[in-house]
Amino acid sequence: MAAQKKQIVVIGAGVIGLTTAIKLQEKGEYEVTIVAEIWPNDFPHPHYTSHWPHDARQQSKNFRVFWEMSEPGHPAEKCFIRTPQYEHYFEDLGHPRGLETMPDFKIMPKSALIPAQSFLFVLLLMKKLDPPVYLNYLHERFLSAGGKLVHGSVRHIKQVVEGGSAYFEGKPPSPPAAVVVCAGLGARSLGGVEDKSLTSVRGQTVVLHAPWVRFGSTRRKIENEMISYVIPRHNGNIVLGGTLNVDDWYPLPREATKKAIMENALALWPEIAPPEARKDRTPTIEDLYPIIVEDGLGLRPHRNEGIRIEG
Repeated sequence: MAAQKKQIVVIGAGVIGLTTAIKLQEKGEYEVTIVAEIWPNDFPHPHYTSHWPHDARQQSKNFRVFWEMSEPGHPAEKCFIRTPQYEHYFEDLGHPRGLETMPDFKIMPKSALIPAQSFLFVLLLMKKLDPPVYLNYLHERFLSAGGKLVHGSVRHIKQVVEGGSAYFEGKPPSPPAAVVVCAGLGARSLGGVEDKSLTSVRGQTVVLHAPWVRFGSTRRKIENEMISYVIPRHNGNIVLGGTLNVDDWYPLPREATKKAIMENALALWPEIAPPEARKDRTPTIEDLYPIIVEDGLGLRPHRNEGIRIEG
């Protein structure tokens, strides 16, 4: 007689929660349930975001995994797009450690720099992740592996530790063998965790439909809590960024910020404007308004101490 599988509950259905649940479920030793208030299909939501840590070693590992997933024929291929990526820096970093392992990496000549830059690094065939598509891929992969989803608003981890997912299904308590907390920004107020070192970094972006743009670029200088970048997506949309508003909890887009994002991006990359708008004149942000798809807004979790992993 086969041994009964252990029950595990994961709190949170962001990238970290879904990925954790998938890894556990695909081992074949556990029955994993995710309990979450917000799901990928609820996207976009200001509290439903993914935070990528600024750790060079972890970023390198992530890149290798995502690069493999972006290979033609992989089930997750359509979550990514491979494009040239131009990185503009304001300071002399010497020889950039870590970047030399990226596909087709090279340092461009100064003649190729955008105004007022010191160095330009090019990472050709850089993979670009489309978060909504990727989240849906993870969601479907978890379900296909036999995972279970339960909608529930967890106020204290004891609700799950003592009652399991059954607590949110109106069933008798069924304590799980383990509870994994992947609550993101919610860990700040989640009873039993209450991580006050967590704060919000408000990120506002503008999404345009500009299928003629087939490159990514970032101006690596933060001014007035803003950093300019353009990110292409598989569906012909591009993301213009963006803000890094620390401890800013306002959950709606600001019109003045939207205008500033487009003005900054257009000054650096006039190619984002429709071809007909720049044929015989200099394009303006008025040329961008007709191709706006949506305003992006997310409250991203941030900890000065970095990732928190404990058991």
